[in-house]
Parts: sequence; structure tokens; C-alpha cells
Amino acid sequence: MRYSFIIPVYNRPDEVDELLQSLLEQTFRDFEVIVVEDGSSVPCRDVTLKYADRLDLHYYTKPNSGPGQTRNYGAERSHGEYLIILDSDCILPPGYLDAVEAELQAAPADAFGGPDRAHASFTPIQKAINYSMTSFFTTGGIRGGKKKMDKFYPRSFNMGIRRDVYQALGGFSRMRFGEDIDLSIRIFKGGYRCRLFPGAWVYHKRRTDLKKFFKQVHNSGIARINLYKKYPESLKLVHLLPALFTLGTAILLLGTLFCPWSPLPLLLYALLVMADSTVQNHSLRIGLYSIAAAYIQLIGYGTGFWRAWWNRCICGRGEFEAFKKNFYK
Repeated sequence: MRYSFIIPVYNRPDEVDELLQSLLEQTFRDFEVIVVEDGSSVPCRDVTLKYADRLDLHYYTKPNSGPGQTRNYGAERSHGEYLIILDSDCILPPGYLDAVEAELQAAPADAFGGPDRAHASFTPIQKAINYSMTSFFTTGGIRGGKKKMDKFYPRSFNMGIRRDVYQALGGFSRMRFGEDIDLSIRIFKGGYRCRLFPGAWVYHKRRTDLKKFFKQVHNSGIARINLYKKYPESLKLVHLLPALFTLGTAILLLGTLFCPWSPLPLLLYALLVMADSTVQNHSLRIGLYSIAAAYIQLIGYGTGFWRAWWNRCICGRGEFEAFKKNFYK
């Protein structure tokens, strides 16, 4: 068996249906699919049964323990030479595995990952969120784009790793948020070869509204400090930028008390984001939504970062998370 797809799922039967349909359409066929239900109240068993006779598909259920431990559960029951970790809200183009195979044939890799895109069927809000999470003007391109401010760390929505490497590293840690970056850090620290596969992209739905998006990125900001406490060398300049942006935004807004022109840089940044997103998405509406998504992405992450810095680095408290309920319920 060449590949094992590991898919944790929590209350997302409709999205699992779309993902399994896209796996059915893969032109490279040497793979199995492991779907693990993480204590869902709305299970996807009936959805998986639809594909049982057309895919090498295995379905498991377990009590809720978060995505990292659920992926480990699936990996223990898989047989592929390579494990490919996907989020359940992804859709794969038909040539996804062909792209992965071509990259591996061209040069070995112990671990890899790919970028994400917005599908034409996504809502304008989802497309705006996708822009904010992938744009050079918001994340520096660290999530798989061509322009990058840091080396590429695979993320769990689209991550591949050799089975023996996964086992040697012990899989995902018990971190509830940031567990994929934790694994990526350990991949590099272990001296393994890790690459970006630009052609192995996926459609990634991400959050369905801005409130859920804020919860996600706020916890991601907290996770960055939790990761810093484990791996001090992992904190880079690019990770500080949302926190600095948040601080700068607060200072500029307070500055309106003394200078009415103080918020001008914020307006110019909003216009830059709107123009870039409008061109990329061919939609002024998405461009306008992208302003809100970009500010939520940066300030949500930044406030989570500052909050965790205060609690962990100043007050000396232990690891924590802000939104303990699943933000993708």
C-alpha cells in the first residue's frame, strides 16, 4: 500500500461526503482511506457506507479527544508507506496523488505538505477567509504560497509523512491546538527531509463564518506561545508580526484622540487588502469581506499571542486554550 489518507471528523458528514467523492476521482489508485469519528453527535457512518464498495475505506469511532489523538488512532490502523493527513473540510483535485507521486519520484522526502485554494462553490465569506489565511499581506505566505517569510512547515489540513518517520516521532502530541506545528518542528529537529509540494494542493473550506474564524485564529495565537515554551528557538519574526500589528492598531486607534489622521495607515492597509483580494477573486464583494477577514485573522491571532504571553511568560501559568469547545461545531 502506497498511501493512507487519515481523516479525523467531528460533526461534518456533508463535508466528508464531498471529500470521499474527490478521493473516488483520484487517477492514482494505490491508497486506502481511514475515517475516524472523534465522538461526533452527528456521525458520518451512513456517508462512508456509500463509498465502501468503491474505496478501500475503513471507518472507526472513538470518544472525543481532539484532532491530534484522533489522527494517531487512525495512523495506528493504517497500512500505507506514506500517511497523508487531511482535514475533513478539504476537497482534492483529481490529480492530487499524481502530483505527490511525481514529487516523490523526482526527489525523496520524509515529510511534505501542499497549499490550499478556494473552490468555486465556496461562499464569499469562505473565499475571503481563504484569502486572509494564504495571502502574503496577512500571513507572509507561510501557509504554502510561493512568497514566503519562513521555511515551510506542513499543516494538518494537507500533510504527508513517511510511516516510519511518523512512528519514530510518536505522531501528534496531546496539544489541542498547534499540534501540527509541534509535529513539523519535531520533523525538522529530527533531521528529516521536508518539502513543499506546490502541485499537491487542496480546496480547503476553513470556517463558515467570521466568529468561528476568530476563535480559530485566537487559539492559534495562544498555541504559538505554547510552542515557544516547548521550543524557544521556534519563535521567529514572522510569528511576532500579528502581535505587533495588533499593538500598532490599538495605538493608532487611540491616537485619534489627538490626531484625526492617526488611523490612515489602517485605511491604506484595508485598501491594499481589498484591491489584492478583488483582483485574485475577481469579486469586489469578496475583496470587501477580505478586509474584515484580514483584520480578524491578524488581531485574533495577535490578541491570543499577547494573552498567552502574559499568562505563560509573565504570570508563569501552564498551557491553556481560550475556546475549549470545538470551534468547528
